Amino acid sequence: MPRLKITLSVGVAALGLMVAQPAMAQKLTIAIGGSVTSLDPHFYNASPNSSVTSHFFEGLAQLDSNAQIRPLLAESWKAIEPTVWEYKLRPGVKWHDGRDFTAEDVAFTIERTPNVPNSPGGFGAYVRGVQRIEIVDPLTIRFHTATPYPMLPTDLAQLLVISRHIGQGAATEDYNSGKAAIGTGPYRFGAYTPGSRTSMVRNDGYWGGKPDWAEVDFRVISSAPARAAALISGDVDVIDTVPSSDIPRLAKESKIELTSIQGLRVIYLSFDRRGDEALFATDNDGKPLARNPFNDLRVRRALSMAINREALAERVMENTAKPAGQWLPPGTYSYNPEVKPLVQNTEGAKKLLAEAGFPQGFRLTLHTPNDRYPNDAKTAQAVAQMWTRAGVQTTVEALPWTTYSTRASRGEFGARLTGWSSSSGEASSVLVNVIGTYSHEMRFGANNSGRYSNPAMDALTLKAGSTLDDKEREEVLRQAIKLAIDDVAMVPLHQLVNTWAVRKGLQHSPRMDERTRAMDLKPAKG
Repeated sequence: MPRLKITLSVGVAALGLMVAQPAMAQKLTIAIGGSVTSLDPHFYNASPNSSVTSHFFEGLAQLDSNAQIRPLLAESWKAIEPTVWEYKLRPGVKWHDGRDFTAEDVAFTIERTPNVPNSPGGFGAYVRGVQRIEIVDPLTIRFHTATPYPMLPTDLAQLLVISRHIGQGAATEDYNSGKAAIGTGPYRFGAYTPGSRTSMVRNDGYWGGKPDWAEVDFRVISSAPARAAALISGDVDVIDTVPSSDIPRLAKESKIELTSIQGLRVIYLSFDRRGDEALFATDNDGKPLARNPFNDLRVRRALSMAINREALAERVMENTAKPAGQWLPPGTYSYNPEVKPLVQNTEGAKKLLAEAGFPQGFRLTLHTPNDRYPNDAKTAQAVAQMWTRAGVQTTVEALPWTTYSTRASRGEFGARLTGWSSSSGEASSVLVNVIGTYSHEMRFGANNSGRYSNPAMDALTLKAGSTLDDKEREEVLRQAIKLAIDDVAMVPLHQLVNTWAVRKGLQHSPRMDERTRAMDLKPAKG
């Protein structure tokens, strides 16, 4: 997509102010399992990063705990023409340095988002529909699209807005140092140590009312037992990604309460499709393979068929996950009820491998994080055993998230276990970001590190994006889901049930997108 053109026209915007509400001066300490790798809100589309940066920065809209879109920096929006969306921005909003928030900042954000240097998987897909920006007045902005684009409000809700006056010339390092971490959000930057800790203080001038907490301390505690121990001892107030093995023990603690909600995250497997070279795959004697086995549909289907998803959900996850045949949970928009989880068929998998030219199987290394998702390494070990029984001798290499995510983004793994949360609550999040053909110009495939490509699926994704009728668009998205699963673009394993443990007395609103935020925790009354 060419650089966006911005045009100006003159108009008048109404002014208004939010009334501040009283807040309690307390400190909140949060421990999360996933490492926060940057405070640049456009650098890496990962849940831990977004959880923290959403305290400093805000979007035009936001998705609530049930993935429903709600106004935030924009008070309203509407399509004034089939290819023009008009947003009315909230008056009276100030940046942390006291400057006014205006449409110029939104325009700068849209321009900057797809062009962050060295991004391992950013947010460019969410601005792919915008062809031109028109600033009508300081509080009115219009987005022009090439075709009708009904998904624009949902897409833009994924994006945090930064200021033009701070952001121009600022690098990712400037956000990490705090120099550029100046937003409109309820909390201000305190300090940041990558992969370890982020501290923040209350923004008393916040447009939405004084926040509940005077200080918030985000700690990264990658070890699940250590997170639980910190909560039990009182060192922290809330922990996320509670593993299934800790739930019974924490449920018995009189000073702890558990909260949970069906999540939008699917845990899945993906394969390297970059070329003929087989990464971390050899014949049974350890010699290089003549071709990349993952480029053969029969191999991909065999590996998917060899997995017992019921066992993973019931035994490994101890019923804290649901077997998945696609990346959306039932009940969400565009979920395809015809796409069911595959039933394990080890003999059928062996037959497919033989048809593909691997009657004796081959050797494979499955890479996985060991501190990012509940039971991630345990799940990978169970999958490895199932693949080995089908004839693919599989070993597991489990890595800390900070190392794993960097290497995965560079396409260094042949087969990998990871997760994706469709925070938009519909199918296009995965279709565009995870399995869409990688294209910087089209803003597709930002997180498609294996470089899977299916032009027919891309065509359905684009068609859905320009289909105005909700029912018609849902049908197109369902077709795309079926095509993607039939082609084994990814191997869904299970959908997580998101679980937190909190200090008793705190009121916590669990989120389907699994983000852990101070704004979702209220202090005890009285």
